[in-house]
Amino acid sequence: MAFHVPQHVLRIIDLLEQNGATDVLLVGGFVRDALLNIRSKDYDIEVYGLSYSQIRQILSPFFRVDVVGRSFGVLKVGHDVDVALPRRETKNGVGHKGFNVESVSNIAPQEAFARRDFTINAIGMRRDGSFCDPYDGIGDLKRKILKATSPAFKDDPLRVLRGMQFSARFGFSTDSQTLQYCREVLSEYPTLSEERVYEEWKKWAIKGKYPDIGLNFLYDCGWITAFPELSALINCPQNPDWHPEGDVWNHTLAVCAQAARITREFKPSLTDEEKLYVMFASLTHDVGKPATTQLDEHGVLRSFKHDKLGASIARAFFEKMKAPTQVSQTIEKLVSEHMTDIEAPSVRVIQRLANRLAPANIKLWALLRQADAMGCGSPERHLCKEIDLGALSGKPIAEKIKFQTDFWLEAAERIQLKESAPRPLVNGRDLIPLGVKPGPQMGKILKQAFEAQLDDYFCTKEDGVEYIRRAGWLDCVRQ
Repeated sequence: MAFHVPQHVLRIIDLLEQNGATDVLLVGGFVRDALLNIRSKDYDIEVYGLSYSQIRQILSPFFRVDVVGRSFGVLKVGHDVDVALPRRETKNGVGHKGFNVESVSNIAPQEAFARRDFTINAIGMRRDGSFCDPYDGIGDLKRKILKATSPAFKDDPLRVLRGMQFSARFGFSTDSQTLQYCREVLSEYPTLSEERVYEEWKKWAIKGKYPDIGLNFLYDCGWITAFPELSALINCPQNPDWHPEGDVWNHTLAVCAQAARITREFKPSLTDEEKLYVMFASLTHDVGKPATTQLDEHGVLRSFKHDKLGASIARAFFEKMKAPTQVSQTIEKLVSEHMTDIEAPSVRVIQRLANRLAPANIKLWALLRQADAMGCGSPERHLCKEIDLGALSGKPIAEKIKFQTDFWLEAAERIQLKESAPRPLVNGRDLIPLGVKPGPQMGKILKQAFEAQLDDYFCTKEDGVEYIRRAGWLDCVRQ
């Protein structure tokens, strides 16, 4: 593996080594990702044999140096390099912040690395390309296994959720001792801040290539119970005719796996925010099923209105994690409409759907629908009846489902509603010349006009004003 270390990073290392550092190591994510052939944008350097003030004095004449964590011995150099002293940590309480941290410049790397969460993050690389790998992190990368560096893993329960998102990102299995460490700190989950929990889920969504493996990590270590909305999916039955893949949990795993693939392959590329929405909606699209699933009068499993109930559960799930309001509202709308089908995409149907989806949009909805269909054991059941299946004979199911998604997106794009909601064509300024003064009556007329617009009675401002004239809504104003 060729490590491409930028010149300014090499310059920092050279300055530190030339001015008395006994060892200077590139550490953490950069080394791990480079060994996995993944590009990294940030660089962490650990310095031995120099004090905090000495490092600052050495680098300040050549770089902008900012203090970002004096208590942790961290300096920000430029915009992408963190320079830190090795640390010794002592557990003194519960939770993510329940330990003392001491920056110590003269300890051995093996002791310093023991505080790192996983062996794959406990690898250092020197300027000459040699490695400091006291816990065989390189070996674990090759074996594709996630392993705690030491029992100190248990000092910080947030590391369990880091394990979840690392599993999702790299597709690694987890060794049994690490899973046991995770079980032993489950009781400390309530001590984690909601914001930190959300950040790990965000990484699961945006960076996860194997999100189902991340979810199974939570299942295997028992932490799925920390998220009751998700643990309720386990063993929740489904109609086998529609879902031969099994219970709602297995279906959700498959949908998330498909969503990761779909968002990765979609062209033009999705933004991180769009991928976040699709992945979070895939995660929670069926959280309403456990409360709604029952046998109907014919003995058939049904989950009536699970989409509507699930929408409120999904919103609460993300609000509890202090997710941005835009996120919780967008997921709520996607989950609420994930059972909506479009067999004949008229202007009226598309406009009504786009309006209901806001602040989500039809593109996100269509991608969720595709992932949901592909996550079923019988995805062909989800094809639009309007599609000529004969013309698609011989094509794989995945292509048929993709064609269905394109079908919806193309229909929405024709009326410029693929990524936005319809806006009222007629506003208050247009009614004033008609004798309508601002107030409740104007608001009522504008609401009626927008409803008519959504039903495709007019498509321009001028036609909208004329529609209002003919509808007789101005009569009460003139009396």
